[in-house]
Amino acid sequence: MLTYMQKPLDVKEKWYLVDAEGKTLGRLAARVAGMLRGKHRPTFTPHVDMGDHIVIVNAEKIHLTGNKMATKLYRHHTGFPGGLKTATAQHVFRKDPTILLTKAIEGMLPKNPLGNHMAKKLRVYVGPTHPHQAQGPEPITL
Repeated sequence: MLTYMQKPLDVKEKWYLVDAEGKTLGRLAARVAGMLRGKHRPTFTPHVDMGDHIVIVNAEKIHLTGNKMATKLYRHHTGFPGGLKTATAQHVFRKDPTILLTKAIEGMLPKNPLGNHMAKKLRVYVGPTHPHQAQGPEPITL
């Protein structure tokens, strides 16, 4: 018996709307990353971008469990000697709440050009409004 492999041209992409109000960061990120990858489909093929477009609203109403807001660190390096920059989750959240969700979800995607293409299908917004009404995103609860 042959294994079925989905072809990229046969993939029908859908748009989904996710409300992040009251959700935990990691649990929501894991579900959304799986949908961006296409793992919710019965015809999942690892080397094909089968994911759907995800629009997340109310990013400022997400929460972290425990004391992670004060202790979780986000690091990046400038590329220069001694250029390691660190910031707590609380500082990053105050600056831009969408960064927490975006970094968490992108960290769960493959680290290759296919994963970069999947990450471009994610849109995160502060507040309940978004500019993608014309695509008709289907609201889902995760």
